[in-house]
Amino acid sequence: MPDLSGRVALITGASSGIGAATEGLLVDQGAKVYSADMAVPDPPGQSIGLRPGGGIASLRLDVRDESNWEGGIAHVLEREGRLDILVHSAGISSASPLPETTLAEWRRVLATNLDGGFLAIKHGVRAMTPDGGAIVVVGSASGIRPSAGAAAYSTSKAALSMLARTAAKECRDVGLPVRINVVSPGGVKTPMWRQMAFFQDLVREHGSEDAAFAELEAAGGGRFADPVDIARSILFLVSDAANDITGAELPVDFGYTL
Repeated sequence: MPDLSGRVALITGASSGIGAATEGLLVDQGAKVYSADMAVPDPPGQSIGLRPGGGIASLRLDVRDESNWEGGIAHVLEREGRLDILVHSAGISSASPLPETTLAEWRRVLATNLDGGFLAIKHGVRAMTPDGGAIVVVGSASGIRPSAGAAAYSTSKAALSMLARTAAKECRDVGLPVRINVVSPGGVKTPMWRQMAFFQDLVREHGSEDAAFAELEAAGGGRFADPVDIARSILFLVSDAANDITGAELPVDFGYTL
C-alpha cells in the first residue's frame, strides 16, 4: 500500500459511500484528511474541527457554491500550508425517462455533478500551484455507456470526464505538476440508491437491499462493488505509484462498459 505520510487531502462527499471509504484508506496510509460534506453541521467555510481517531478534520462544503470552495480551501491552506490531494466524490443521481425529466431536475443534477466538479478542479488546481498535487474526480460507467432512464446523470458524468481530461491537458501543457484523473465505477452499493423509487420498490419486493442489488445484477446491471473497491483505485491514482498518469479515465466496473 502506498505511503501518504505528510500528505494533506480534501475529500468531498466524505460522509458515506465512496467518499467515506476513500477517507478511511487515506488516513490508514498516513494522510491528514479534511473530510468535506454538506452533512457536517458547521457553517459553510467557517469551522473545521478535528475528529477523534487521528488525522481527520471535518468541513461543511456545498460543492455547488463557489464561496464554500474558496472558504474551505483557504482554511486548509491556512492550517496546513498546502493541499496535496483532492478527491471529488460528491454527487447525486436521478432516474426518470428523458420526456418525464423536468428542467428543474436536469439543472439540479448538472449543478451538483458538473458545476461541482468544475469548482473542485478549478480551486484544487489553484491550491496546488506551484507545488503540484493529485486530483481524482469520481465519474461513472454511466458516463461511458449510456443508462436509459438516467439522461441527466449520464450526461453530467460524461461531461465531468471531459472536463477533467481537459484540465489535465492544460496543466501538462504549461508544466504545472498537477495530475487530474477520473475513476468511473459501475454499480456500487452506496446509500445513493435509497433515494430512487424503483430501488425502494425492489427492496420491498425482495426483502433487503442486498437482495435488491442481486436482482439488479441478474437483470444485466453488472456486478455491484463495495465502496472500498472503488476507493482502492482512487488511492492508487493519488499516490506516487501513478506519477506518470494524468488525463485518464479508469473504469472500475468489472467490464460493464466493454
